[in-house]
Amino acid sequence: MLGQLTDWTEVLVAVDVGTSGARAAAFDLEGLRRMEVRRPYPTRSPRPGWAEQDPAAWRGAALSALAELVRRLGPHRRVLSIGLTGQCPSVCLVDDRGRPLGPGLIYRDNRAEAEAMAIRRRFGDAWMHDRTGHLPAAFHIAPKLLWIRAHEPAWLSEAALALQPRDLVALALTGEAATDGTHAAATLVYDLRAGDWDAELAGDLGLPASLFPPVRASWEPVGALRGRLAERLRLPAGTPVVLGGADSQACALGAGVVSPGPVSEMAGSSTCLNAAVPQPLGELLVTHYPHVVAGPYTTETGINTTGAAAAWVADLLYAGRRAHAGGAEYERLDREVARVPPGSDGVLALPVFGDGERTDPDLRAAITGLSLRHGRAALARAVLEGVAFTIRSQLALLTAGGAAVTELRVSGGDARLRTWNRIKADVTGLPVATVPGDAAVTGVAMLAGLGARVYRDVPEAIDRCVRFADRFEPDPATGEAYEDAYAAFQGLMAAEVARRHERPA
Repeated sequence: MLGQLTDWTEVLVAVDVGTSGARAAAFDLEGLRRMEVRRPYPTRSPRPGWAEQDPAAWRGAALSALAELVRRLGPHRRVLSIGLTGQCPSVCLVDDRGRPLGPGLIYRDNRAEAEAMAIRRRFGDAWMHDRTGHLPAAFHIAPKLLWIRAHEPAWLSEAALALQPRDLVALALTGEAATDGTHAAATLVYDLRAGDWDAELAGDLGLPASLFPPVRASWEPVGALRGRLAERLRLPAGTPVVLGGADSQACALGAGVVSPGPVSEMAGSSTCLNAAVPQPLGELLVTHYPHVVAGPYTTETGINTTGAAAAWVADLLYAGRRAHAGGAEYERLDREVARVPPGSDGVLALPVFGDGERTDPDLRAAITGLSLRHGRAALARAVLEGVAFTIRSQLALLTAGGAAVTELRVSGGDARLRTWNRIKADVTGLPVATVPGDAAVTGVAMLAGLGARVYRDVPEAIDRCVRFADRFEPDPATGEAYEDAYAAFQGLMAAEVARRHERPA
């Protein structure tokens, strides 16, 4: 939510190198987003399961958005600090001049499934989870690099660094190569408890330790804006650039999730669920990162296509002659879905529309129970309920691992769908609180403020910047009605897993 247009002169800037594009957002010191500029870029899928982006577009879109934001801010507003975030884990290789050597492989690229399985067989799930906080999957950076070594060895032979989108932009802004723990943890060559690269593990995988940039704290300035670029942007050359963290981890801070209990849901094209825990959990299906603030760890479970699934339905059934649904179409979808009873009149959806899930690259979407009597709203509600069922299953992993789960704090574009928030509350049995705007970029602005000493400490930053809008309490009767549908959802997923994984005798 954009802030009220009252007088404000001091600004914290958040730059987000996201999945659908880059953006630069200006915040006042009370955490209100005042202005935002977006620059889109496409995702290519040249083969099933592949998802690529142009690293030059990451850098170019981020710098363009930042330049336009500063232009709009004008000369009477002072940028105190710039914080960074981005999609994670996505990776590109660059040479010693910072030039990309090939496409960027983004987090939902599943081409490295065989390499991930080879890591699991070699080291064992329990050992890898204990050391890195993760179970190896094609989602992670190390398997992607091993795929590149096997299929595009020239890229690796010329590479000086393996950089994630945020890291590439940090290099462009400051000339410094660095990453933070939240990005490093997603590589599989980071020792979670030691808080640094695991050179021995990298060597065992045959990956040069020199590929990985130094690890710095998320709230630490990585450097100052380079002189020529600062001049071009019309910003002071000494403007600090704070490293920030991965988008979902920054979102946890922006939702005020720094201690056990509440769970942050970053509801974008994909969904990340993050809880703060004092120590990593033993549940192998829960991944872990260092928090963007000192002290706790954050858990994460993720779902590849949530907002993307809603967008698919909205574009397909509500956009009309437009290529993509807009705000009015989403409002219509929300109203119509609210009139469909819980359970979607027997329609059930498994909303895996992204050619695989993080935990199962072979899984695909499925919809069952449709008949001629159903209209578009029943199908739309089934997709929204399917996402809510998936969220419930992920929260169950957290509780099974011993984490306290007391509330779901939802932020991002899809927090605007009130009916979806109501569905999530009833399906999970948890209160759902919506965070206005986008907690990921709010969290990055807070880190920028901490790095520039605008805020004394994390509690002050949260007190000044974290707000909540609507709250949805679960309805026990509706929750009970969802039990059969949730059981059917689990059965549908099991059937699809079995069908996709069956092998000829």
